Amino acid sequence: MNKKFYITTTLPYVNADPHIGFALEIIQADVLARYHRLLGENVFFNTGTDEHGLKIYRRAVEEGKEPQKYVDEYAKKFDNLKRALNLSYNNFIRTTDRHHVEAAKEFWQRCFKNGDVYKSKQKIKYCVDCELEKTESELVNNQCPIHPNKKLEIIEEENYFFRFSKYQRPLLELYKKDPKFVIPPSRFKEIKSFVSQGLKDFSISRLKAKLPWGVPVPGDPDHVMYCWFDALINYISAIGWPKKPKEFQKWWPGVQIAGKDNLRQQSAMWQAMLISAGLPNSKQIFIHGFITSEGQKISKSLGNTIDPFALVKKYGTDPIRYYLLREIPAYDDGDFSEKRFREVYNADLANGLGNLVARVAKLCERIKSAFSKEDVNFYKSHIGTTRHLLEDYRLNDSLAYIWNHIKRLDKEIGVAKPWEKKGKDLEKILIKLVLEIRQIASALEPFLPKTSQKIQKQFQGPEIKSEAPLFPRLK
Repeated sequence: MNKKFYITTTLPYVNADPHIGFALEIIQADVLARYHRLLGENVFFNTGTDEHGLKIYRRAVEEGKEPQKYVDEYAKKFDNLKRALNLSYNNFIRTTDRHHVEAAKEFWQRCFKNGDVYKSKQKIKYCVDCELEKTESELVNNQCPIHPNKKLEIIEEENYFFRFSKYQRPLLELYKKDPKFVIPPSRFKEIKSFVSQGLKDFSISRLKAKLPWGVPVPGDPDHVMYCWFDALINYISAIGWPKKPKEFQKWWPGVQIAGKDNLRQQSAMWQAMLISAGLPNSKQIFIHGFITSEGQKISKSLGNTIDPFALVKKYGTDPIRYYLLREIPAYDDGDFSEKRFREVYNADLANGLGNLVARVAKLCERIKSAFSKEDVNFYKSHIGTTRHLLEDYRLNDSLAYIWNHIKRLDKEIGVAKPWEKKGKDLEKILIKLVLEIRQIASALEPFLPKTSQKIQKQFQGPEIKSEAPLFPRLK
């Protein structure tokens, strides 16, 4: 029986068009999903849209639209990323889907029955863009450090709360049991430190009179669920919980990918909620960094977003995938600029991979003997550095390893000078080079799927001929 692998992104808010920050996350998830398929595993890859919350409701009102119509329009835009970025997800969940709403209600009732949901009146400082309460220790100059240009709102009302404070010890035990529960280690250290300092109960509802857009609280028509509580449940509602227990058990627990501003919600709040509902915890959580632009975080609220659709239209899908996966460190922040993109494109894709493929294909036209159609599946046959790096989510290091291989082959060609060889001497060199290029193409399959397929088709044999450049040089 094939191994099962479940991976999910976070769900982006639909309060603005898709931007390159989320494109990074979903491409990273796509690489991992494709990699596990190449290992012969049965993969479930989930993404979707988070469609409740105060800022979404306010945005719909600003545009003069019914909230449902507003989220319908924006959900379609996010789903369009599948084609633009060549994504392989097989499930797109929306938090307004009926089965998700019903799952959220059931989850609420389980936490309530466990004594972890109670009513209380508290005064909090609230960042609408984060959709989170902010404590004094988190603020910088009395502002949210993630959205410094947005004014904090004071909310003082009676809401339902989740008894987060109860789960300090269970969470610390969970972290101790699995030393790789959160990757990278720096983020794991950060969340362990946060939980060790003590936990504060958090609000999980809003008054319907103030926010009519949300999942109704079971048994209380005056309240709707706080969007963070409802949205996190998508990870299990997507795989059949609670109506399809066999399907749920088949896939859960899974791997979650999230940005560093989601660390607390994904690896502490959500895990406590799962324990409360009597469900297994997540398998692993990979925390990635942000994309910056000239040193400033790219953010919808800061108004400095970059449109992934425009970039793909201008440069193509695989070049954008390559830049984001190679230039943005898997564990840290990285910068994007078109100037740097063009430099990387010409150096690595046009002059690097593209030039190597073109040189070898041209040389292959000089010999008449047929090339073997030997199948090279890098991920099934090569237990080495790249596989190790991928399983540690070090995607940029994996590509660096492959490009070092490309550079080494270029040097070998320079030393061997096959253009000066003839007959069997030339054939011997080219057979080795063809096998090496097939291995590179196989290794690239999760990262640059279209490019990988083109190279594999061109070099499958028995005849190998020159074709149009993979990556025409940018001027």
